[in-house]
Amino acid sequence: MSPRQLNVVSHCARSPWFSRSWNENALYGEYAGRLALLSIGGDTEAEYWALRKSVGLFDVPERPVEIRGRDAVKFINYLFTRPCDALDAGRGSYGLLCHQGGGLVCDGILFKLDTDRYWYVHADADVYLWLVAHAHDFAVEIHDPRSWVLQVQGPASMAVLARACDGGAPPDFKYFDAFQGRMGGQEVLVSRTGWSAELGFEVYNLDPEVDGPALWDHLIDAGTEFGMVGCSQLAMNIRRIEGGILNYGTDMGWDTTPYDMGLGMFVDLDSHDFIGRDALTGASRETRFTGFKCEPRSLRYGAAIKLAGKSLGRVSAYEISPYLQCGVGFGLFDSAAAMSAADLVIADRNGRDCPIELVAPPFYDAAKNIPRGLPPLDGMPD
Repeated sequence: MSPRQLNVVSHCARSPWFSRSWNENALYGEYAGRLALLSIGGDTEAEYWALRKSVGLFDVPERPVEIRGRDAVKFINYLFTRPCDALDAGRGSYGLLCHQGGGLVCDGILFKLDTDRYWYVHADADVYLWLVAHAHDFAVEIHDPRSWVLQVQGPASMAVLARACDGGAPPDFKYFDAFQGRMGGQEVLVSRTGWSAELGFEVYNLDPEVDGPALWDHLIDAGTEFGMVGCSQLAMNIRRIEGGILNYGTDMGWDTTPYDMGLGMFVDLDSHDFIGRDALTGASRETRFTGFKCEPRSLRYGAAIKLAGKSLGRVSAYEISPYLQCGVGFGLFDSAAAMSAADLVIADRNGRDCPIELVAPPFYDAAKNIPRGLPPLDGMPD
């Protein structure tokens, strides 16, 4: 392990199942102050196909923060670009936080666990401090539940869930549902969500003193019959790009509005006041973010997207798709008008210009049927 790797491992918080997901060839990064398992040192393409065709188990670093108290709904409505009044207990909803200038503070999933009790599972940003800083006029408590998450993703995931839940899975477990139950005798929150654009679920420990190795082993045992293997974020990253899932901190951030990213459907300017509403009311509604395809070359994140030598934007994500057999990526442009240019190129790692074709994401399964457990309209891999 490199000195940088040792430094990352030493100062970041490790997941409760670190001893099960770690090996000497693993590659780590930092995410929200937590150790992020980027690669387990194996065959990333094999992991990708396990995710697509069977099921994979992922150690991921996203973290929840709890909002509870008499003013929880009022507080959430003040912070989020959509109100939560209609969210039922046991359901989740995609939620955006904006600052006063209309840029994105973070994105994530808001779950209603009970009356006046919510979890916001968020990306790589200090959401806890953001919430605390704005909670002074509200009767709420901001709490770190010290919970970690495992993702079980792939076509066989619901069969694994039925095996893993003590007493079996709920009979009608819909997309974005969540329930509190037990796995291997340990208390967990299970949500039918994920970051892979595949059918799947996530498992959160409810007890901060969870026996992590035991929970990991329990899930592996439940998935053995279905070929479940431990997988890395590199494999998931390919699939999330194919599926049009954005990543806070690389694709979007403090300087991009929801409209810049094509996320205007998650902004409700009419029903409530919230931080950033005034700025968003006067902001451009034009999107300056899109996907692209190209030959399967090696491209750098952050590389310039150029027309006749002039930079019009940058690459925010890129991978080579084993299914589509081409390069797929995301580009953030300087303006919406720049996206209409033809003959766009990106210099590959060898300095050669690589022509690109702009494609609105997702790259397939446009109706997002796969994570809902429905057949995609545009086929599946052979």
